[in-house]
Amino acid sequence: MHVRRKHWLRGGRVAALLGLAALALTGCSSADWEKRLRFGWPTGVTEQAKKMRVLWTWTGVTALVLGIIVWGLIFWCCIRYRKKNDEIPRQTKYNFAVEAVCFTFPFIVIAGLFYRTVIVEDDVNHLSKNPDVVVQVNAFKWGWQFEYLGYRGTDDQNPNVYSGAAITAYTDASGKIILNKADTNKNGTAKPDYLRTTGSQYEIPVLVIPRGQKVQFVEHSEDVLHSFWVPEFLFKRDVVPYGTTDTSQDNRFEITATTNGHYVGRCAELCGVYHSQMNFEVRVVDPSTFQSYLTELKKIGPNAADNQAEALKATGQAPYATTTYPFVTERTTRRASTKEDGN
Repeated sequence: MHVRRKHWLRGGRVAALLGLAALALTGCSSADWEKRLRFGWPTGVTEQAKKMRVLWTWTGVTALVLGIIVWGLIFWCCIRYRKKNDEIPRQTKYNFAVEAVCFTFPFIVIAGLFYRTVIVEDDVNHLSKNPDVVVQVNAFKWGWQFEYLGYRGTDDQNPNVYSGAAITAYTDASGKIILNKADTNKNGTAKPDYLRTTGSQYEIPVLVIPRGQKVQFVEHSEDVLHSFWVPEFLFKRDVVPYGTTDTSQDNRFEITATTNGHYVGRCAELCGVYHSQMNFEVRVVDPSTFQSYLTELKKIGPNAADNQAEALKATGQAPYATTTYPFVTERTTRRASTKEDGN
């Protein structure tokens, strides 16, 4: 038996050395290994998505390590305590050391995973007091409108806040100046007519955001429940209708994009007949390009027709969405089949 144990120990050491040598020869960093050990989790294009991916990876690694330990103990028990004769083995009522390990070790693992999950969840849900960009996402059946409420620019001392002219008041028959309630703040002043782009059945709305800057989204709906979802963000959040134009109750979330590109966005909540066609496109661009885009939007004006395409074209971008296409909702009336049709 002692000889067999020595052979097992020697073989285990050789296997461990070979494994370490293979790791060293690959020359991969821990970050490279972490990216490869995603276990099916998408890569993502935001800092928040990266944190979620790392949590998922190391949770999977922890589960595998625990599985190997458990499987190893099972196989060891099967081999070590296999039946050799008809003698009844010694019966043990309890083993305090084993029971303490079996209780303490799983508790430590679960507590560690819980702690890391809370940390990552707090990071993903964190809202900055002064984000670089604030975008209001207005969802409606069945499209999207994006309003750029503010942009700090790259200079914290002299923030650039982009907004259009205040909404024009109108007069009633007696000549009294009236402001639409939906267009006024609580103190009665007119709300600014923010830079915005609106989608239609003929044009996919395009949301342009800067790479490497904090972008906070304010989600607003005045009809039914929608959900703002960009798969590459690895995050989605419902757009809840509260029945008011005030956005203080509306859901918010924040991302920091890390990779330039064009990404399709969708509504992830069944909201009506054309829910499946309620798409949009997110473009992550360099901060300088984003600032130029807002400048062009300001020149063209928020109410100008096709302002989105014109502003995109002026900044050297494709004027229309490249990841999805509009679904025309118009239908022609079908006529009944006749004898002339051969039916």
